[in-house]
Amino acid sequence: MKVTKRDGQVVNFNPDKIKIAINNCLSQLGYSNADVEQVFKAVMGRIEEEEKGNISVETIQDLVETSLMDLSYYSAAKSFILYRKNHEAIRDYVKKKTDFIAKYKESANTANATVDDNSNVANKNIGILNAEIHKSDNIQISRGMVMHKLKELFPDFDNKQYIKDLEHHIIYKHDESSFAGAVAPYCCSITMYPFLNEGIKGIGGLSAAPKNLDSFCGMYVNLIFATASQFAGAVATSEFLLYFTYFCKREWGEEFWKHPETKISISSTRKKTILSQIHQYWQQVIYSINQPAAARGMQSAFVNFSYFDKPFFDGMFGEFVFPDGTKPDWDSLNWIQKEFMQWFNQERLRCILTFPVESFTLLYKDGKFVDEESYNFVCEEYARGHSFFTYISDTVDSLSSCCRLKNKIQTKEFNFTNGNMGVQTGSKSVITLNLNRIVQDWFKTTVDENGFSECWQGVATNIPGIRNTWRKNYSHSSFKEHLISILNRVYKYHIAYNELLWDMYDAGLLPVYTAGFINLNKQYLTVGLNGLNQAAEYLGLTCSDNPEYKEFCQLIFSTIKDFNTEHKGKFNGHQLTFNTELVPKRSGDFKPLLIDSELQMDNEGQATLLCAA
Repeated sequence: MKVTKRDGQVVNFNPDKIKIAINNCLSQLGYSNADVEQVFKAVMGRIEEEEKGNISVETIQDLVETSLMDLSYYSAAKSFILYRKNHEAIRDYVKKKTDFIAKYKESANTANATVDDNSNVANKNIGILNAEIHKSDNIQISRGMVMHKLKELFPDFDNKQYIKDLEHHIIYKHDESSFAGAVAPYCCSITMYPFLNEGIKGIGGLSAAPKNLDSFCGMYVNLIFATASQFAGAVATSEFLLYFTYFCKREWGEEFWKHPETKISISSTRKKTILSQIHQYWQQVIYSINQPAAARGMQSAFVNFSYFDKPFFDGMFGEFVFPDGTKPDWDSLNWIQKEFMQWFNQERLRCILTFPVESFTLLYKDGKFVDEESYNFVCEEYARGHSFFTYISDTVDSLSSCCRLKNKIQTKEFNFTNGNMGVQTGSKSVITLNLNRIVQDWFKTTVDENGFSECWQGVATNIPGIRNTWRKNYSHSSFKEHLISILNRVYKYHIAYNELLWDMYDAGLLPVYTAGFINLNKQYLTVGLNGLNQAAEYLGLTCSDNPEYKEFCQLIFSTIKDFNTEHKGKFNGHQLTFNTELVPKRSGDFKPLLIDSELQMDNEGQATLLCAA
């Protein structure tokens, strides 16, 4: 007799293997050798009854189960069944992972093979594979933890709705695949003051406080990677150039920026100018933070820099004092900012440098920019082809980073432990609403309720018909109710995630917070918006400066803004502050648009409605 194994290999039948398996099962439950023999004989008898020249491993195991049950060895039968199920699950898990590895090896790039591809990964290598292969597990663990917390916090709420909303693609939870620990804060803007006082010892590093410009630049890179390892997204250091200027003054005097061509000695045989040495330090920092690192899944850290005009500088750092008692001045920082931006713009022509993401803040009041010099410089940089964000505000009470609409500064307080606490901001959790899908779901329900279900049978319909449905008096209030029902769930999801972060904090797993670089209560729970224009176009609206489109946007923005305000407060003693962002078209935010239905115009100007999956 032959035996067919699971991999298709055919081998000679060996009854000793069956006996060993039966013995392993029975002996651990205290059964005797006589019991083993009894079961073994029963199994062999059934195999002989099969009268086949070939038998599969699965059939043999089925016969073992049947024999155990027939002979009333119920506890052993249960143990054997569970053993089989466990090993089946292991085999399936291993197969999925080995299939993933095979797909990864054959793919043209990481994006074609991964579960949740990242735009910051450009290469294929074993380090990236090691990070990518566990993403599907991370997602399931994260979702399980959120569902468990939802049940704990809101026992009357159907916690399974979280999975339904994710799988129906009306929401997208950012970077839920990033951490094997399943939950982590999303992004942050940190104060660097603890770095001046203690180095990075507070977050597990060995480096003490920097003493000069050389150690500051080297240790800053360590700070970035140590901090980034605890976040799924970006790390902003709004004060980098401010602190860099401080160490330049200590190195070359208060007015170093007035004579940048002064020659300085690097060694007995090498001489440089102040400016060339500054450029070398910047080169060291910028190329280092763009270097992929194992702690980031072979990604580089997402780093953001901020530049300030004079009103923002005065508002943010007017009360700022360095540990040695000196204060920053505008003129030196202004020179450093301009020099860095021009240097960085030119350096990008030599090499693709993704980071830092740059944001320039400008104050605009009474129809003009208050700091005209900074405004003109920004215009000149754009003319020179420089790519950066410009944040324009009529007050100095907020900051921007790479994708936030607005991060309101909750305090401008300065102290000698945390420094400028106003720069501490960011999002600890981001859930994006897929407005395109949300509008389509609402429209389907509205149409069905009003007897127009033929529009949802995949047949041609016209845009004016859809627009007329949106224009009906009941439509706006009906859609608002639909949106509110989703928002009520999203706020619960955010609160649950926030409590999971506090669990991590209480367990001592978020040292970047306890070391004073960032305050968990100061970060936002962010509601992202994606597919706004696609949703409007689906309703037949034109995305331009017209009353209908404005009314549609106002309805969405005002509803979410009111809910953000309404839910601000405390939960379990933890601060809840919500904000809203328009999410740019990154990979994870573009995917819902591919899943949603589309309106395709034919030659007669008709729109074919392709129903959502």
